[in-house]
Amino acid sequence: MWRHAARRSSAQIRRSGVMSSSSSPAAPAAAAGAAVPGPCIVHKRGTDILHDPWFNKDTAFPMTERDRLGLRGLLPPRVMSFEQQYDRFSESTPSTSPNFRPRDHLISAALPNVACDALAACCVAVNSFRSLEHNTRGEPDTIVALAKWRILNRLHDRNETLYYRVLIDNIKDFAPIIYTPTVGLVCENYSGLFRRPRGMYFSAKDKGEMMSMIYNWPAEKVDMIVVTDGSRILGLGDLGVQGIGIPIGKLDVYVAAAGINPQKVLPIMLDVGTNNTKLLEDKLYLGLRQPRLEGEEYLSVVDEFMEAVHARWPKAVVQFEDFQMKWAFETLQRYRNRFCMFNDDVQGTAGVALAGLLGAVRAQGRPLSDFTKQKIVVVGAGSAGIGVLNMAKQAMLRMPGINRSGEGHNQFWVLDKDGLITKSRKGLDPAVARYARGFGPEEVQDLHEGASLVEVVRKVKPHVLLGLSGVGGIFNEEVLKAMKESDSPRPAIFAMSNPTTKAECTPEDVFKYVGDNAVFASGSPFSNVTLGNGRQGYANQANNMYLFPGIGLGALLSGARHITDGMLQSAAECIRHITARVGAAVVRAAVDEDLAEGRCDVDARDLKSMTEADTVDFVARKMWYPIYSPLVNDK
Repeated sequence: MWRHAARRSSAQIRRSGVMSSSSSPAAPAAAAGAAVPGPCIVHKRGTDILHDPWFNKDTAFPMTERDRLGLRGLLPPRVMSFEQQYDRFSESTPSTSPNFRPRDHLISAALPNVACDALAACCVAVNSFRSLEHNTRGEPDTIVALAKWRILNRLHDRNETLYYRVLIDNIKDFAPIIYTPTVGLVCENYSGLFRRPRGMYFSAKDKGEMMSMIYNWPAEKVDMIVVTDGSRILGLGDLGVQGIGIPIGKLDVYVAAAGINPQKVLPIMLDVGTNNTKLLEDKLYLGLRQPRLEGEEYLSVVDEFMEAVHARWPKAVVQFEDFQMKWAFETLQRYRNRFCMFNDDVQGTAGVALAGLLGAVRAQGRPLSDFTKQKIVVVGAGSAGIGVLNMAKQAMLRMPGINRSGEGHNQFWVLDKDGLITKSRKGLDPAVARYARGFGPEEVQDLHEGASLVEVVRKVKPHVLLGLSGVGGIFNEEVLKAMKESDSPRPAIFAMSNPTTKAECTPEDVFKYVGDNAVFASGSPFSNVTLGNGRQGYANQANNMYLFPGIGLGALLSGARHITDGMLQSAAECIRHITARVGAAVVRAAVDEDLAEGRCDVDARDLKSMTEADTVDFVARKMWYPIYSPLVNDK
């Protein structure tokens, strides 16, 4: 779909909203296929434009713009089209100089455990981006992944419009580079990889200054914010300020998959310290060198940040990302009814997992109503695991024939590092206690507190095994062979932990030990796999590339005051890998819940009058697409 869209001519695409604050909106399209991108008013000339990645077109500046913007003579004389630039990026040599030695800046700073000459040889051998994999066979995956990330990052630094065009056209191939699994590697080494700032940093030292600091961001309008405190980055733990790589990567996915204008997104790091002693002792670490704030001190920093954001951009959607469990739930309950926000770990992963769980019921040849009869073993009782349980429980309670109180119906067996969680466990968090196993007709005989995973799987014979543990390989051969005895002819195994090194199992192991009929999904992408009988199978990535960019898009376009569980469930239940449809589903849910206030030229009454097809068309028309706009100096 994206490649087809990318090949449409410039005259068929209107670049909406790609303007400075002083520019007037682009004129509406007069007729289908006849729209022209509106002009963009710039306040710069000459080299200042060339050094601005948003306005820079590199060799694509036409001669008329070179004259009026003071660029004649500052660029090679040949004028290239967008398509020619695109091909040049794909086919040019990123670094072929025999003198290129990265040891001075990348290896020694960011990858102290990787041989210096390996990356040097890798980069010298690269003749083009597309040939990088071919020319780096045998090199460590980390070397190849970071080389790709750096190539894309350099393009992002120079020319944002071309960067997003390349990303959109190749989203399947590049998503694993800009987000999971490579983003985990980037975050682990971010202090050494840092070259230029992206986003904003609010620290504990900025207490009392955030309301003024927020105005340092140059964009007059921000629609989408992703914020982290770096306390639980993927399955890698506390990475402090280096966790900024997560909001950056996630927002790139939002732009590419949801068509949100990249000039109106903002990645943010809340630096409240780190408890990672390795980082505190690292001379290159760029964050605060102090233990993490706790209690009211911590909350006061987040409170001030949220108030500052709301004061400047009251309609912005704020997504909390990779907060440790105690703060994930606390901040969600604290802000969800005051601001338009959601937590990706508690609600985002939950929505993706719910979509997978509902899909598994269909894949097993059962009606959707049988979801209430599914036996589900969940490994991991953190924010993601409990978030999945909460959303799955709510979805179950919406189905016919179920006691709406939910009392006495527990289809989940939850394990943490200490094994099966039962009501006899001391000091249980209230969020977890709701799912502890007890006594009654639904209980499995001889399953005790702290029972091992393999013991639980053997005795429960679950339809679904869901991993959100952050422990790589925990679904070992013994566990997977036990799943082969599932009560379902098509047992589902979801290895949802990120990055790939933390995945509970691989698709190869699932098809080898469970069988070809298994249903597999993961949180990070795996390569194609060969099934036992020689047929080719594909590991489905149950990520949020399409689902939650669509939620952000739908919340923005509906002008929703809050993001509710109903909106999240609507997205999960309709996902078909088409972000526009997901966004439209969220718009419809916001309208149904009477939370839609409208946006820009569409008010709440207009939204209510739209049919489902009209809503999808409305969302699709509002999606940003990268194309150069004519630049006009304001003087």
